Amino acid sequence: MDCRVDKWLWAVRVFKTRSIATDAVKKGRVEVNDVIVKPSRMLKVGDVVKVRKSPVTYSFRVIQLVQNRLGAKLVPEYMENITPKSELDILDMVRIAGFVDRRKGLGRPTKKEGRELEQFTSDLWSDFDDFDDLYDEDDEDV
Repeated sequence: MDCRVDKWLWAVRVFKTRSIATDAVKKGRVEVNDVIVKPSRMLKVGDVVKVRKSPVTYSFRVIQLVQNRLGAKLVPEYMENITPKSELDILDMVRIAGFVDRRKGLGRPTKKEGRELEQFTSDLWSDFDDFDDLYDEDDEDV
């Protein structure tokens, strides 16, 4: 049994849709045995498929070929994730960094920034409550 590389990537849930898988292969983001391939490239058992999803290049070994999309629990029977630890460490660093690289003033504030702003403004306005009391007392004297 043969299977196209784009169809296999979709079936083992590397990509959400087959058209996204096909586009990734066409753009040169997929290699089979260290060779950039076309979407129609047929896979064999034992091939190593490398998929570049920024910022990481994932590596998978084909264990079995499949024609239809699999349930998530069945995926390990059809492919083995052989992505090097160094690539996965990059992914962890990106997760930890979050929006650190976002320049101030660009985009909406994160939840954390919103909470900090709320805390800051509530502290700021709580200091003025004392002045309101003084102002009300002065009005009664006049």
